[in-house]
Amino acid sequence: MDAILETLGLAQSAELLAFSPPGWGGNLLRGLANSMKIASGAFGMGLLIGLFGAYGKLYGGVVVRDLLAIYTTVIRAVPELVLILILYYVGTDLLNKASLAMGYGRVEISGVVAGIWVLGIVQGAYATEVLRGAIQAVPAGQIEAARAFGMPPLTLMRRVTIPAMMSFAVPGLANLWLIATKDTALLAIVGFSELTLETRQAASSTRAYFTFFLAAGALYLIVTLLSGVVFGRVEKWARRGQPSLREGGR
Repeated sequence: MDAILETLGLAQSAELLAFSPPGWGGNLLRGLANSMKIASGAFGMGLLIGLFGAYGKLYGGVVVRDLLAIYTTVIRAVPELVLILILYYVGTDLLNKASLAMGYGRVEISGVVAGIWVLGIVQGAYATEVLRGAIQAVPAGQIEAARAFGMPPLTLMRRVTIPAMMSFAVPGLANLWLIATKDTALLAIVGFSELTLETRQAASSTRAYFTFFLAAGALYLIVTLLSGVVFGRVEKWARRGQPSLREGGR
């Protein structure tokens, strides 16, 4: 009897997770795709902000360093959920006010763009500190040698600093990527249809909470495992030519 009930339970779960109606599998995958779009965009935006922020903190003037210090301190001090609510609603309101002041109508911002912008600002603060530490870990002699040869600052950054700092930055950036994928779940609070919101809607409609949240957890786990493989290869590429830990310990 227990075996029959277990079989029926598996069959019902499979039906609920089917890709075509009345299954909700397609909705979950669509939510996952939206989550990955936002996470990828926010991670890329955060890298760009972090690179300029790190250089500004290290080589900028007093005003630039102070402004960046305020930015990174505030963003890292305030919980992500509060930041999302502030940046999403206040930012949208300020943009519409500016648009109306210039004689244009209200601006309709897509959920993907808004999500990338909000999480990108958050990612940028953390990426600034990760990249700043990675730049400081680059042996000073390499940078001094490039300057001695008269290498311009942008060329120095592109050909010396960034390649040399990659091996130090990749582990921290990998963590930031995983944080970005999980932070997309917080966008459900503003009604964006990412994986968590799609899961919650499916669970509330069918009352199969365990099935759908277990499926969502499995999808996040798959993303994490694949990301670990990708960043592992990136780190191996960044460390090419460097002695391994085993070799260094001999």
